[in-house]
Amino acid sequence: MTPAEKAATISNATFVRPAKFYLSGFSNVPHVKYFYVFLCFVYIMTVLGNSLLLSVIYLVKTLHTPKYMIVFNLALTDLCGSTALIPKLLDTFLFDRRYIVYEACLSYMFFVLFFGSMQSWTLVTMAYDRFIAICFPLRYHSIVTKPAIAAMLLFVWVCLSSLIGFTVALINRLSFCRSLVVKSFFCDHNPVYRLACNDTSINNIMAYVAFIVALCIPLVLIALTYVCISIALIRIASGEERLRAFKTCTSHLILVAIFYVPLVGTNIASVASYIHPNTRIINSTLTHTIPALLNPIIYSFKSEEVLNSIKKLYKRSMISNTTKKW
Repeated sequence: MTPAEKAATISNATFVRPAKFYLSGFSNVPHVKYFYVFLCFVYIMTVLGNSLLLSVIYLVKTLHTPKYMIVFNLALTDLCGSTALIPKLLDTFLFDRRYIVYEACLSYMFFVLFFGSMQSWTLVTMAYDRFIAICFPLRYHSIVTKPAIAAMLLFVWVCLSSLIGFTVALINRLSFCRSLVVKSFFCDHNPVYRLACNDTSINNIMAYVAFIVALCIPLVLIALTYVCISIALIRIASGEERLRAFKTCTSHLILVAIFYVPLVGTNIASVASYIHPNTRIINSTLTHTIPALLNPIIYSFKSEEVLNSIKKLYKRSMISNTTKKW
């Protein structure tokens, strides 16, 4: 009997707090290890890209602006979110260590969901920055200030950590029976609480609340900001100025599409029709990992400000090394 079958066939027993869960992951997928090797490559590039961006923003004083405070926050959440998910995922499936301790499972759940939610709301903050820059250009520097952006980001960190923490903590009130197999690639909230024997109505409500707060509200706010931006652009007389203003939004729109389209598409497809578990897991894995890899490339490394800052740091380090040699 396989470990999964043993975990699934635990009968006539109820665990208020089971010692371990079993992560099922993919089922009967040939050469699946190549996918995990790909994720390892994605993680290495994510760490390098976001660490470089964080270092550049920290070291170059000209980038200490409200806009780059938001970019710094996005790079930080991308780095933390990938670190919370991918190393443990590789350890679980590449080295076949699928049992996870109960407390570790809840911690795993919290950090993955929290940093995913932070990515979502950081994109909202970026949309707010673009909204003020285009709709109120003369008042931009008086509205989008460092204290204002710091307060917004701090508010998001506190609110989301409280919401996700409360949602995860509610699992402690559940008793588990019949199966300890989590049908996902990590300790996801829905697959875990649905294994419980007792009433899960509160958990179900909080799952919907967290989904609305982390995904639906940010998407609606971003859509509203771009409606306002579109109206403001229509009022601009010059077509050249209109195009120049729109170009400042293209990178952000690409980030929004990369992050939200797979998530929304998967949720709509799961409601409208049956999705094979392996397909859902692949889509969810890529949704959690690819945006963190692409965000610094799309939004920052093609920016002249960032590229010039990297060149300055490189020249400074070369001069410093030359001076030390002499």
